[in-house]
Amino acid sequence: MSYEALVIDAGVGNLGNLVRALEHVGGRAGITADPERVAAARCLLLPGVGAFAPPRDAIRGGVEEALREALDRGACLLGICVGFQILFEEGEEFGATDGLGLLPGRVTRLPETVPVPHIGWNRLRGVTHHPLLNGLEDRYVYFVHSYAPEGVPDELTLARCTHGREFAAVAGRGRVLGTQFHPERSGSVGLRLLSNFLEMAHGADPRD
Repeated sequence: MSYEALVIDAGVGNLGNLVRALEHVGGRAGITADPERVAAARCLLLPGVGAFAPPRDAIRGGVEEALREALDRGACLLGICVGFQILFEEGEEFGATDGLGLLPGRVTRLPETVPVPHIGWNRLRGVTHHPLLNGLEDRYVYFVHSYAPEGVPDELTLARCTHGREFAAVAGRGRVLGTQFHPERSGSVGLRLLSNFLEMAHGADPRD
């Protein structure tokens, strides 16, 4: 079965890699910054790389309003890397910037006691029983980041990772979900997560 997915273009990131990964697991993916298309979508992904503020500012106004409308209508959203970070209340990179406030917590710099940015493969720990993470227990995924969420409530932290400090590698509340790592760069593990998300967004249970 092929599932529709819409990748929100926030002006940063290699969107093509994510689209190809979605297509690899049977998705039909498009890229857009058109508020009308965003508002009408059922399955949304918000990727990002680099600093917190540019993608946050890029979606202010019409795209943000459309995203909230889509969520109100029952859409599912997956934030990836910086797209995950801007789901939270605030980011401190280059000065405090408000996030979307869809998840509680702040995005702060990783400790100077470890190499920053955190680049490469690291292990997911404390993986919860959640349809998004079916098949991802105790697996390694690929990270590229200098900042990470903190203050995320335990009940919303779906998987953890440690690099200098522990942080939420996957978090979510209801239909708003996100990963600090890059599923499109995490091999078969990342493809499994994207497949799980597509099935969740379209009403299927990935455990079946």
